[in-house]
Amino acid sequence: MKSIIKKEFVFILFALALFSGCKKLYDLPEEKDYLSNNVNFDNKVLEPIIGRNNLIGGFNGDNSTQPITFEIINARFGDGKPVTDIFQKVPTYVWTAPYTGFETSLAEIEAKRKIEEHQLFEMRSSGQFILWASSTNQLIKPRPIDSTNFSQDTRFFDVKVKNTGGERLIKDFQIRPWRERPYEPADDVNLYTGGPAPDPNNPLDKRFKNYIRPYMGNVIGVASNIDLNDKGKNQKENNLVVYIRPFSGGNGHTLRIKALNKDSVEINPAFFNETVWDKMIHGFNMQKTDKYVQYDVAYPIPLVEVPTFYAKGGSRAKAELSYSRGAFGGGRTVANFGVDFAIYKAGDWEIVFHFRKENPKFASE
Repeated sequence: MKSIIKKEFVFILFALALFSGCKKLYDLPEEKDYLSNNVNFDNKVLEPIIGRNNLIGGFNGDNSTQPITFEIINARFGDGKPVTDIFQKVPTYVWTAPYTGFETSLAEIEAKRKIEEHQLFEMRSSGQFILWASSTNQLIKPRPIDSTNFSQDTRFFDVKVKNTGGERLIKDFQIRPWRERPYEPADDVNLYTGGPAPDPNNPLDKRFKNYIRPYMGNVIGVASNIDLNDKGKNQKENNLVVYIRPFSGGNGHTLRIKALNKDSVEINPAFFNETVWDKMIHGFNMQKTDKYVQYDVAYPIPLVEVPTFYAKGGSRAKAELSYSRGAFGGGRTVANFGVDFAIYKAGDWEIVFHFRKENPKFASE
């Protein structure tokens, strides 16, 4: 048996040597990688939002041999002018260790990321495009405010796809960036101008505007004694709305949550007796006053778009206020309202729930 195995091994060595000799003798070509003629991208019209990390586009290699390299070339406007703004290099936050949501301080979060110089718009080794959060309306001109889409306002570019088997040129990508929207949901923002969004029921009447509307359940009006969510079905009522807005006087990395009554006076957070304040936001040094609850936070919120304890779906955090009150028969009724949100720009921000028409009922039945 050993003799048979030895003979087979000698034969394999002989065959390999013979093949190698034949390649040299007959000058056979070296094997090359395969690059399909059908390499393509899922989408050639890119519409990222300035001011946040946008990872967009999907490359289909059609079984081409890896590794494949990508290069953006011939960037130009539709009238032929060269495009340079999206290739500016600026300081950009990048992660050096995974964010988990279990970090116990701002220092621990900041130790997991650093600042590097990056072009505002790049291609990754995966074939995806990224517009970095370091982009601003001042660095990159957004699409026109009148919603037109003229060729001279559109940036075009081509992509060279290459491996050792050859290269392919995929032409006429477009990038049409939206202006900054520092937060989501942004129902109250005009996507083209950045100003207030018109009321969908009165789009031409500038006296009216659109609002961010939270979800709510079992919130009873103190005057009407009916569920305020029923009123919320009529957009003109706009009884409970949300403002996501900057405030002054913070330390540059704070998030404040509060509620206002119909007279725009702060409602004491103590009324929201079922709210788990210390588990709501991934923040630190929580301050609870008779007007608001405030946290020290790292921005953006959420920090990354992966599911964590504080962002179950990955892309949104949650601000939810809840309370209970005595019900008929001795039980208790739990009410809540809230909004799933994201904030992309560092600073001092507050999430404000405003009861504009009627206050909630906190007293027991």
